Amino acid sequence: MLRANLVAQMGIIVTGGAVRLTGSGLGCSTWPQCEPGSFTPVLHEATTWHPLIEFGNRTLTGVVGVIAVAVALLVVTDTRRARSYRWLGLAPLAGVIAQAVIGGVTVLLHLHPAVVGVHMLVSLGLVTVSTVLLHRSAEGDGPADPVVVPRVRAIGQALAAVAVVLLVLGVVVTGSGPHGGDEDVAYRFAVDPVLVAKLHAAAVWTFVALVVGLLVTLARTGGPARARRAATVLLGVTLAQGLVGYVQYFTGLPELLVGVHMLGAALLAAAVTWTVLTLRGRRVLAPAGAPAAATPTAAA
Repeated sequence: MLRANLVAQMGIIVTGGAVRLTGSGLGCSTWPQCEPGSFTPVLHEATTWHPLIEFGNRTLTGVVGVIAVAVALLVVTDTRRARSYRWLGLAPLAGVIAQAVIGGVTVLLHLHPAVVGVHMLVSLGLVTVSTVLLHRSAEGDGPADPVVVPRVRAIGQALAAVAVVLLVLGVVVTGSGPHGGDEDVAYRFAVDPVLVAKLHAAAVWTFVALVVGLLVTLARTGGPARARRAATVLLGVTLAQGLVGYVQYFTGLPELLVGVHMLGAALLAAAVTWTVLTLRGRRVLAPAGAPAAATPTAAA
């Protein structure tokens, strides 16, 4: 169920991107109803596919919400686990509720790019939290202990910080570009999209350098195999995402490639989170009176 939650959180980013890239952002003219007096699209001879796409995305949000409820019940009721882990199980549900409200505000403010950007960033945050929850499910509940040398931890921290900058700049680039989400309403950020794209690219290359540095340092210091595997996957995701980014930039931002790039952003958020988490471990807490485990638990 935790894996299903992570996949669903990524999937809603893709379908939300489809709404935007097909110009269906105002396919439903209001919220929480789709049209005044109706929660579903009102079909008539002049109906386009836009209301159906927007309504489909809203329906999928309900599916993601059901999965989040199941995750909350599964995690919160597991009394064997620490309270911090059980509280974490509520995060996907809280995020889905927040996203439903933000989505409604997005419609009511006619796709203002700042609100659309927040919508995307919260989704990426939910992917991150869902990744943490999945990783924690395979760990113990003891304190988080480092399993790498200090300089590797420092690279991991820098990697996480640059990832945030990279993703935020990516949202700003999209918010200044041509895909506003509606064919008539196209408010965009009043910034130079080429300049922002170059700043985004600089953040990407900085990120790549840090990932390579992490891999080299892990190899030289005998870092755990799971951390090296995670960093290798992260490098692959980053390079693929960078390739898509450059191709879409030089081909005029075709909708399909922009959608693939949005999926890549979700995969990148999950991959960097998983990588950073492999740099520490948590011991399994022993029952009262029993000796504590000596080594951190390996988490997949």
